[in-house]
Formats: sequence, C-alpha cells, structure tokens
Amino acid sequence: MVYDLIILGGGPAGYNAAERAAHGGMQVLLIEERALGGVCLNEGCIPTKTLLNSAKIYESALHGADYGVTVSGAAIDHAKVVDRKDKVVKTLVSGVGAKMRGAKVTVVNGTGCITGKNPEGFQVRCGEAVYQGKRLLICTGSEAAVPPVEGLREAVTAGFAMTNREILDMRRVPERLCVIGGGVIGLEMASYFSTVGTQVTVVEMLDKIAGPTDKDISAVLQKNLEKKGIRFLLGAKVTSVSSEKKTVTCEADGKSVSIDCDAVLVSTGRRARTAGIGLEKAGVLLDRGAVVCDDRGRTSVPGIWAAGDVNGRSMLAHTAYREGEVAVSDMLGATDRVDYLAIPAVIYTKPEVGTVGDTVESAAKRGVQATEHTVSLRYSGRYVAEVEGGDGIVKIVVDDAHKTIIGVHMIGSYASEIIYGAAAMVAARQRVCDVQKLVFPHPTVCEVIREGMFMID
Repeated sequence: MVYDLIILGGGPAGYNAAERAAHGGMQVLLIEERALGGVCLNEGCIPTKTLLNSAKIYESALHGADYGVTVSGAAIDHAKVVDRKDKVVKTLVSGVGAKMRGAKVTVVNGTGCITGKNPEGFQVRCGEAVYQGKRLLICTGSEAAVPPVEGLREAVTAGFAMTNREILDMRRVPERLCVIGGGVIGLEMASYFSTVGTQVTVVEMLDKIAGPTDKDISAVLQKNLEKKGIRFLLGAKVTSVSSEKKTVTCEADGKSVSIDCDAVLVSTGRRARTAGIGLEKAGVLLDRGAVVCDDRGRTSVPGIWAAGDVNGRSMLAHTAYREGEVAVSDMLGATDRVDYLAIPAVIYTKPEVGTVGDTVESAAKRGVQATEHTVSLRYSGRYVAEVEGGDGIVKIVVDDAHKTIIGVHMIGSYASEIIYGAAAMVAARQRVCDVQKLVFPHPTVCEVIREGMFMID
C-alpha cells in the first residue's frame, strides 16, 4: 500500500496533523517511537500541570488565613500526586488513540527511518517493515539537552541528576533540589517542589530568569518565587556536578560556589530529535540539528514537511498543533501560514505568566519603534478581591506608527486563560482604538487590558 502521508512522531504536531489529513481525504500512517501524545502529554505540559495543580491546592490550604479560611493538618502525599499524574496521562493518551482510530489513521509503534525514494514516493523503515508514502511530515519532537559539564552525564546515569522525564516519575520529595536552568521547566518544577517542602536553588547563566520573558515580568516573578523560599543564583555557570559528594559547583561573581543537594534537575533547554531517522540521506537541510523549514512547514526537499519542536523555532505544544495544521493545509493546496509573532507562551507558576508578541526590545530588532504601557492588575476589582497584596501587572506594547497592539505581557492570576485574547489582538494587528470599543466582562482580571488601552495616548 502507498500512503498519501507518513508522519514520523505522534506528539501534538503529529497526531493533530494526522487527524486533519485523514479528514482531508488522505490515507495516513503515523509512526510513534514511545507513546502517543509525545513529550507534552507524557512527560511535559500535562504531567507538570497536574503536579502544579496539587501544589496550588495545598498552598491554598496552608495560607488561607488572609482570606478567613483556616485548615488544620493539611498535608500533601507526593506519591499520590504522581499516581494521579499517571492516571491523567493514561486517560489523555487513550483519548488520542481513540481519535486516531476514529479518523482511520494507521498507527505503528517504533522508530521510523527514511531509507530512500522511488517514483511512488518515500520509503520508511520501521522495524522489519518498509512503508511507502507520497509525502512525509517530520514531527519527531525534541529531547532534553544535557550540557557538557564535568560529571553531569555520570550524575544522570547514576540517577542523582534528572531531566524532566525522570523527575516527573520520582516518587520521593528531595530535601534539597538544585535546578540547573531558570527557564519555564526549571521554574515550574522549582515552584512545585518548593511548595511541597523542598529547599530549592535555581542556577541560571543569564542575569534574569524566564528566558526571553519581559525583564519587568521576570523581576516580579522572581520576587514572588523568592517569597516561597526559592534561592536564585543568576549569572552563574555550572562547572561540575558530583553524585558522590552530592554537590553542584558553579562560578558566580568571580567566585566558586558549592551547592549541597539531594537531587539535580537539568533544565537547560531542549534540542530537536533528528538523529537516526534518515534526514541526511533524504537531503533535508538541518541547522544546528533542527530541520530548516518555512512558515508553511516545507523543508528543502519537495514532498517533505516538518512541524513541532523538530524545527527548533518555537518548541511549544500549541505552536506544534498549528504548524501541523498548516503543513497539511499546504499539502492539500490551501493557502496558510504560521504567524510566529502571535504565538502565546505561559509559565504556570503562582503567579502565572502569560506573554505574546513583541517586547520593545524585540520590536526594535525588527526595525519597529514601539512603546510599552504598564498597568497594575490592582485596577481589577476581582484581582483585589482574590489576591491579597498582589503585585501583578500587564504590559501592552504598541507600534508607535500605526497604534496597533504588537505585544501583551502579564503576570498574575488567570494569565494563562487571558493571554489567548491578547494573542488574537496581536494576530489581527488590532488598533488601540478598536480594543477600546470591546466590551470586557466585569468583574474580571482581563478587563485590565481594556483599562490599559485608555491610558495610551
């Protein structure tokens, strides 16, 4: 049989694209090495949110006195939290499988490798079987990057150091945890373990946490996490890790600092998974290990598309969904493109961070002069009612020439649920005067965005 489309990888990009392609009339084969749902569903987005939700419930029980609520004997059982995480993952993975069966997508478990091409299309080997496809969609995702630090790989082998995969299955709470990397994964895990009683130290090479997040938003987030007891070492470079001594050594401010810990989380970023799947043989262009493709998902080889983390562009599950959709649309002859300027991002700490679009600095790099306008979330009656002493803010970035909204960045309650609306404004390049006419529900936190629009000249 010759499939219309063979997809390598069953994560968000792959399984969503498979369903869309099948509904578009294609015969689809989906090859997944581990479990349907990919990193996001099995060892990333969903498992971490399950843990963080338990932590928020526990934190509310511990600190309800300011709201007139007192709970005696509150406790958290980490092993039961992990059990619930496993149940949630199993339920959702089963759901993805059901969607594939409903769309009549053929699913094969194993590692797919491109072995050649003939007049009928591309050949892909999986185990002992060889499949033929007219088109290929590469969605093999990403894996945790383990930097070349002295002793680190040995520490991972020994189980002293872990990536996101291993730490989510750990059934004990370490007394002391060192997190290498102050990005999204590192901060979310630091927040969880700090809440459940672990002494957490975060080591970050940059002079701020949360990567490309707006510097003022990062500062508010750091202050709130420090109140939880998390210690930050910024501008620090890890030089060695010792599983025998149970230490992480780093250089900070020209001094050597030794951190005693019982476990280490390595969260220094992710890299595209492109090795061993035949891309070089097929002639697919790579850049630092990631597949090079345009905003329609087209690679350097006609008939081969790529979507998701494997292209190294955004590395977010919702971006992967969209990239897979766009690639399938392109295969079906429809005009569609990914608008990378309107991709929202969220950090699910407490408080939450939601961002989309440009900062003033990133706009300047694109040659756009912009102005930022900062509004306190305390303009929202609901925020004041629900958050005692909150310091949340929203920043609105406006293109000076056209008075269009090109970025929104916020920290505070409900940020993860609000930011999609801001993303729609950025995607539509809405003008400030247009948003001023929108009716926001009251009382909500999101109405602060409208409040901010009337503060812009």
